[in-house]
Amino acid sequence: MQVHDVELTISAVEENQYPATALPELALVGRSNVGKSSLTNVLINRKNYAHTSGQPGKTQTLNFYEVEHKLYFVDVPGYGYAKVSKKQREKFGKMIENYLTTREQLRGVVQLVDGRHAPTEDDRMMFQWLAYYHIPTLVVATKVDKVKPNAHNRIVKVVKEGLGAAKDQDLILFSATTKKGAESVWQWIEERTGVSD
Repeated sequence: MQVHDVELTISAVEENQYPATALPELALVGRSNVGKSSLTNVLINRKNYAHTSGQPGKTQTLNFYEVEHKLYFVDVPGYGYAKVSKKQREKFGKMIENYLTTREQLRGVVQLVDGRHAPTEDDRMMFQWLAYYHIPTLVVATKVDKVKPNAHNRIVKVVKEGLGAAKDQDLILFSATTKKGAESVWQWIEERTGVSD
């Protein structure tokens, strides 16, 4: 999809702050520093629109990005970051759970995992939680440019096994540096949301 018009509409912490539109929404979830902002920037064809940070746990709100007046990308706070207090993690957890389980406009979730390593227990728990609620999920293994190309098939196997995913689980290898996989991610999003150019 060719993207020319993007706007960060709202950074929400409560349901009454969510956009009051019927546009389809696509949530991006993943561990802190896994590359959600980088993926967003590549998908919307901007360099630093979604703020990338070397400081894990930076996103602390649900950030709604309106794309081409057709859909929203919703950047969700990263999970699994130890330096965020337990109380803060619980607060994030409730906010995320409420959004993912009650939002009618939500059409699917892109779960990012670090392609350089096996999924963490937090990754597995999130994936299984999404499966439990029957939320359509695309797994995106990030930072694959840092892995030798001949190991890419192994990434797919390790990630699926680590998440406890079925063999036919949708999974795309992605690199923000080379943009590998970006087109395939967009294709999945378009299929889930019904939007296109």
